[in-house]
Amino acid sequence: DILHHSPEINHVFFDKRPHIPAEKRKIGYIVITGDKGLAGAYNHNILKLAEEKLRQSANTSLFVVGQVGRSYFMEHGIPIDVEFLYTAQNVGRARDMSETMLELFRREQLDEVYVIFTRMVNSFQMEPTVHKLLPLDPDVFPEYEENRDKYNREVTYVPSVKAVMDRLVPGYLKGDLFGALVESYCSEQNARMTAMKSSSDNARSMLQNLNLSYNRARQAAITQEITEVVGGAQAAQ
Repeated sequence: DILHHSPEINHVFFDKRPHIPAEKRKIGYIVITGDKGLAGAYNHNILKLAEEKLRQSANTSLFVVGQVGRSYFMEHGIPIDVEFLYTAQNVGRARDMSETMLELFRREQLDEVYVIFTRMVNSFQMEPTVHKLLPLDPDVFPEYEENRDKYNREVTYVPSVKAVMDRLVPGYLKGDLFGALVESYCSEQNARMTAMKSSSDNARSMLQNLNLSYNRARQAAITQEITEVVGGAQAAQ
């Protein structure tokens, strides 16, 4: 609403810094992984996507959520700038992360910030996703047709548009990051449930095959013994 009623807005959170060439832009990636394994390809897919993005830029900063990601990057000699040992159970943790990213962006230590997480399309489909956090893009916030005719009067924001945006954007980013954390957490648990179900089904199938092999071997041994007894009895006659 503010963007469409104040098109002249010039705020730091929307600053795309076009004067900085692509090869010199400082890009930060927040990579959300799990704290544990045994979740199928969940962690592998995220780490693979993160490595691909890190290779595309020469000047990157890595922010990792989750022990699996931390261990992986350390083992592969990829430097980690900040470790967020957070899960999705507390919205305050998302606030801490968003405040860190905003401060780095304000200080121009980062020119772009992305979060790499697993988006849960449905219970059967999960997609590793790259989502841009900063700078904000006005085109991401379209004007809805049904709101266009409700009021066309001049709108005044008190004390100023900048002050309102200073208050709104941190809350928006906090919600955005919290959503990514929650979707990743749900995807991780769903992937773990699927992996455990597959393991249980495979174990049952293996037990059935082993039981069938055991019964066949036992039957063959009994048949062999009966054959030997009958053969000995006939020889004694």
